[in-house]
Amino acid sequence: MQVTSLSLEAFKEMDYWAVEKYNLSIELMMENAGLQLARLIAKKANESSVITIGVGNGNNGGGGLVAARRLAAWGFNVNLDLVVPITKDLPKAQLERALLFGAKEGIPETTDIWVDAYLGFSQRLPLSDAFVKSIALANASSAFRISLDIPVGISKDGELLGFKANQVMTLAAPKTILEKLPNEVEVFMADLGIPKSVYEHFNIKMPNFKEHQLIAL
Repeated sequence: MQVTSLSLEAFKEMDYWAVEKYNLSIELMMENAGLQLARLIAKKANESSVITIGVGNGNNGGGGLVAARRLAAWGFNVNLDLVVPITKDLPKAQLERALLFGAKEGIPETTDIWVDAYLGFSQRLPLSDAFVKSIALANASSAFRISLDIPVGISKDGELLGFKANQVMTLAAPKTILEKLPNEVEVFMADLGIPKSVYEHFNIKMPNFKEHQLIAL
C-alpha cells in the first residue's frame, strides 16, 4: 500500500538514495529548490517589495541563497539575514554568487516578505539564541512569511513554535509533519529533479511535476 506522505527520516533516506544511486548532486538539487522558492516569492512580491531571506550554514540555507541570487537577478531588493558564519563549501559559494548578483547583507528596517531558509529538516531543538532572535524579529514584523521545506522551530505535532509561516514550500514529496499545520498556512511542493524510480522505491506516488513544478497541496 502506497504512503501519501513521508516522515522526515524517510525523506532523508530518499534524498540520500537519489544522491547515491543517481549521482544527483546536492548542488543540483539546491539549484532546483532555490529556483522554485524564488518563483514562489516573486508571486507575492512587486517591484518595490523588500525581501529578507534568513539562512543558516547548511543546504537549506544554500537553497535560500540560490533564491536570493535569482531574485536579485530579476531586479528585486533582496537582503540576507546571516545568522551564523557561512563556512561550508556549497552555501559559501552560493553566498558569494548572491552578493555578486546584488543581494545585501543585513536585516533592513522594514521587510515585506521574510523567508525562512534557516535550518530545514536537519534542525534540532532547542534553537540557539541567534536563531531565536531572528525568528522573533520576523514574527514581530508585518512581513508575509515563507518557509523553505519545513518551518524552523516546528514541533513534531506540526505546531509553529518558531517561525510563523504563512506559506511553506516543501521539497520533492509531502511531509507528514506538515499535515498538522493550521489550515490557514498554504503549503506548496516543489520538484527537486528526483526520478520516478526513487518514488517507487519509497512507495509514494510521484507528484505530477511534468505539468507543474510547483504544486499547491
